[in-house]
Amino acid sequence: MGAGDRGATHDTDMKKATTAKKPSKPKPKAKRAPRAKKTPASERVWIGFDLGGTKMLAKVFDDQYRTLGRSKQKTQGAKGVRAGLTRMVETVHEALADAGVDPSRLAGIGVGCPGPIDPSKGIIVEAPNLGWRNVPVEAHLGQAFGVRTVICNDVDAGVYAEYQTGAAQGARCAVGIFPGTGIGAGAVLDGRLLQGSVLSCMELGHIPLFPETSGKGEDGTTLETECSRLKIAIEATRAAYRGLAPNLLKTCGTDLSKVTSGALAKAIEAGDVEIENIVRRAATLLGCGVATVVHLLAPDVIVLGGGLVEAMPKLYLETVRQSTLARVLAPYRKSLRIVTAQLAEDAGCMGAAAWARKAVEG
Repeated sequence: MGAGDRGATHDTDMKKATTAKKPSKPKPKAKRAPRAKKTPASERVWIGFDLGGTKMLAKVFDDQYRTLGRSKQKTQGAKGVRAGLTRMVETVHEALADAGVDPSRLAGIGVGCPGPIDPSKGIIVEAPNLGWRNVPVEAHLGQAFGVRTVICNDVDAGVYAEYQTGAAQGARCAVGIFPGTGIGAGAVLDGRLLQGSVLSCMELGHIPLFPETSGKGEDGTTLETECSRLKIAIEATRAAYRGLAPNLLKTCGTDLSKVTSGALAKAIEAGDVEIENIVRRAATLLGCGVATVVHLLAPDVIVLGGGLVEAMPKLYLETVRQSTLARVLAPYRKSLRIVTAQLAEDAGCMGAAAWARKAVEG
């Protein structure tokens, strides 16, 4: 090979060298979004929220359902849904601040709501006492705090609390009935609240007592309109006016707003037989409703709660029990227990928190 050939070869080699692809640099790995730190079980907290017609209450609980903090505000439902949701968020923040807990420790929020709810969409369908309809509670609170939020009917929350830590512990099927201004009820079956697919259920107070009744309470012959504390107070005031309840007349006059469960109990203790008869009649009628529930669900325990039960537990409970047992089929009498609620008025918050925990943990 001549010198010229060597030069040509050299030029060709240089050309190849200059046109050869440079080794590509390794591409940097895409950065993963930082994972949210999972709060240790020993540090996590739960919010239980009770949304009422006049007040809203938020409580902070640990895993043992010990209260760490709380906040209470007026609901002010007349100001509208948007203002109400804003107040709910503020109340949760205030409860966390009262507990000295950073929001990052929050594991879930449970809300007990008045009126029918849609558990599949997480909305209050209708809250008559507030004038609210189709309120997206779960979405609003969930977005505000970045945690799972679940809602249930407020009475359901109270019943779930009794199932978790109260009078219905260990029950396979527990029913709670709370006679008050109306009659609320709820049920737990195999550890879960009994709910419809698109609506809450157990509207026991709207059972019609006669074939002619509409079931809406408009004609005054549903279980609620005949057994509620409001009905008892109306009848008691009438008795006082007629001179049949001198002790109640002395303490309350004929002012319906003063006829509380406690005032009724004191009048009975003082010897107002007519007031006792009125209370017994209402409790007997409630026993008819309880018997219906027994035949439908065969619960192993029925928990009675509310102001009437708390004020006169022996009189009220025994009357309901006797009325129920007189109306159920014989086999059901052996397996049925009717007991008083064990938890305080704020149990709705605890039950709502426990229901949220159930949703988070599965």
